Amino acid sequence: MARLTGTRPVATRRWGCAAAFLLLLFTVQAAQKADFSGDSTAATINHSLTLLQRLQELLQNGNGSDSVLRVRSAASDEPKVFHTHQLLLSLQSEVFESLLRNQSVVTLYEPPETAALFEKFIRYLYCGGASILLHQAIPMHQLASKYRVWGLQRGVAEYMRTHLASESSQGHVVGWYHYAVRVGDAALQESCLQFLAWNLSAVLGSAEWGSVSVELLLLLLERSDLVLHSELELYTAVEGWLSRRQPEAPVAERVLRAIRYPMIAPSQLFRLQAQSAVLARHRGAVQDLLFQAFQFHAASPLHFAKYFDVNCSMFLPRNYLAPSWGSQWVITNPARDDRSTSFQTQLGPSSHDAGKRVTWNVLFSPRWLPVSLRPVYSDSVAGAIQPVRIEDGRPRLVITPATSSPDFAGVSFQKTVLVGVRQQGRVLVKHAYSFHQSSDEAADFLAHADLQKRTSEYLIDNSLHLHIIIKPVYHSLIKVKK
Repeated sequence: MARLTGTRPVATRRWGCAAAFLLLLFTVQAAQKADFSGDSTAATINHSLTLLQRLQELLQNGNGSDSVLRVRSAASDEPKVFHTHQLLLSLQSEVFESLLRNQSVVTLYEPPETAALFEKFIRYLYCGGASILLHQAIPMHQLASKYRVWGLQRGVAEYMRTHLASESSQGHVVGWYHYAVRVGDAALQESCLQFLAWNLSAVLGSAEWGSVSVELLLLLLERSDLVLHSELELYTAVEGWLSRRQPEAPVAERVLRAIRYPMIAPSQLFRLQAQSAVLARHRGAVQDLLFQAFQFHAASPLHFAKYFDVNCSMFLPRNYLAPSWGSQWVITNPARDDRSTSFQTQLGPSSHDAGKRVTWNVLFSPRWLPVSLRPVYSDSVAGAIQPVRIEDGRPRLVITPATSSPDFAGVSFQKTVLVGVRQQGRVLVKHAYSFHQSSDEAADFLAHADLQKRTSEYLIDNSLHLHIIIKPVYHSLIKVKK
């Protein structure tokens, strides 16, 4: 906790300058709220930009200052000195209001990272605005939280939520997640977690993967909505994390047991057993899972499901981008007309189903109309049809199997549609829509997207980038007593 010290105030304070600024503020506000009363000659006179400029000059020159902030940091022997105005600081921060109530000189102790931004922080208190960079977000949020400047705190948190996709040399989302956990910002925490899950392949190959905490790693491994090329890619990244971090054996074993080994082909499992030093070190902790994975691949899924509970996460695929699980579909000019495509996937993750394929037909319509808005004949004018606006429709995506087969017994299909967008120069997953076999489409697919605009955030070079994933889920038809 930063220490705060101060000296007793002088006998009198120079309130005249601050009072004049308040009067100017009230004058501008009164002009902006002028009662027009239907008078066409009424107008608003707005000199707020001039006011902000004068406030900046006031801080820069220290004119009429009645308080002094001395900011000390371990990074410098000399304190940073700010000649400020008690009234303006007190209006923005209840902490400063308390500190400056009985003293005119206050010494503040800040860590180097927040001390470096203190001038920018004080400028915000005067002018209500601040520009920040990715690496400045956490220290600025710390200053806003410490001095209870709630508007700035909310603004920085929103900046972090909207800049998760920004590219940086060392990465920042993992650090922001850990910070959100420390300060208890649940919204930022969930935003970071979702971004990491939907763009995990990009994170696995970045410098920030090594900074993932044990708690965050376990949270990610629990999720079935991870987007990555394959389960083997995930295992390889986890192996690298374990080799670098060298956690205690119970932690390493818990992490390894979260890998979904049945989603890895037998040939790859054999190679891991022969070549993985991490797996060799903790073989005893995962031997039962490996044996079960080999059984899963060797037996008929229906036969396997009689003896094992396949309705658990171990047998549920994640969002794999490999071709056997789905297909990418780029739709140019998506607002123009209906489109269709087809692709094939493997029937299931079991090697027993490796040679079986399912063909899927996909229909995209940019302006599907719900029943309530479809054209109907009017009773008042024979043959007349109610006008329908194009904007009343919404995009629709329908995914159906081309044929039915007895092989489908014991298998249901969860469909996931990933929507890629360009954010901060990078193509990333913005939305993921999932729906099960009982439905052929996602009810809310791109419900709020405006595909009519070429500048829509859902379009990349006027094209809609989709990746459709089919996740086969096995279930048992007959239970056998063990």
